[in-house]
Amino acid sequence: MNSKSERWRLILGRDADPDEQTQLGKEEQGMDDVLEALYGEGKRQGGLGNSTPRINRWLGDIRRYFPTPVVQVMQRDALERLGLTRMLLEPELLASIEPDVHLVGVLLSLHKAMPSQTRETAREVVRKMVQELEKKLRNPLREAVQSALHRSTRKRRPKNNEIDWRRTILLNLKHYNPELRSIIPETLVGYGRKGQALRHVILLVDQSGSMASSVVYAGVMGSVLASLRSLRTHIVLFDTAVVDLTEQLDDPVELLFGAQLGGGTDINKALGYAQTLVRTPSDTILILISDLFEGGNRAEMLKKAAAFQASGVTSVCLLALNDEGAPAYDHDNAAALAALGIPSFACTPDKFADVMAAAIQKKPVPRPVNDV
Repeated sequence: MNSKSERWRLILGRDADPDEQTQLGKEEQGMDDVLEALYGEGKRQGGLGNSTPRINRWLGDIRRYFPTPVVQVMQRDALERLGLTRMLLEPELLASIEPDVHLVGVLLSLHKAMPSQTRETAREVVRKMVQELEKKLRNPLREAVQSALHRSTRKRRPKNNEIDWRRTILLNLKHYNPELRSIIPETLVGYGRKGQALRHVILLVDQSGSMASSVVYAGVMGSVLASLRSLRTHIVLFDTAVVDLTEQLDDPVELLFGAQLGGGTDINKALGYAQTLVRTPSDTILILISDLFEGGNRAEMLKKAAAFQASGVTSVCLLALNDEGAPAYDHDNAAALAALGIPSFACTPDKFADVMAAAIQKKPVPRPVNDV
């Protein structure tokens, strides 16, 4: 910050400088925006507006501009001004809440700043949302993945315990022998490595503030994928640090509360960790969920992405996993990944099953919305 006048301008707010005599730099302007959203005149209640996606972005921005102690104070103030503390302390209000992914993102971002008596209630809100999402998404995703696995692993010389009898019979109906009153199975169709993991899925999820709803969906989707024996599923969340939450995939609520929404983004570091997880590249599917605003080493990020492609890993970048379409994202990085053969697009949750099915069969991945 270049001058005392800029400091005072940020402290006193925009109302103290109606003629805008103090010019702020880009960084200071960003700080002023997040301060004004919470503390500006006329924003004594609900100052962050009615849009919860906007709130999630704001929660990420305060981590960008302010040190941890200041962030904690602002989060506590946001709890009061958004009316969340009152909501969580009154069960009758909680009972009337309709599940909302964006609200869950706000609660996950703020849960460490909440009074202890409200944390369990917040957990119930998140659990309610997770149950609704699982009910909606579980069967279509499981069916699409299992069907794709069956098709991709079918063998023409299966062992006895690997034979798909239904498809074998259908394929050999033309070889029915009237004298023997039997079908001659000239061709056997099998599933391949029955009972073993056929594919390794790595979900690499950006947990910066703008990606809150994507984190919620990814947690639920990851839990569903982990329930399939034929998949080995990892879920890794990252900002400037990397955390592997794979052991919590059996409980998506706990997984989501392990997220640290907000902060910067180091995709290069996350890809480096993902490289250590790969055992059989040709059987590995990497799903990077990020808006691609890289705060780390861009050149190294692209080099690692190229290495994944060269090794035979199937890679896809989802700029968002939500119902709103693509957010703001780094177009240059998206184009650079696309040039490497890594499709980059936003994906609605109901289309994620199609993306997984195509990746498993190594077919061109469908681009549901906002393809780059």
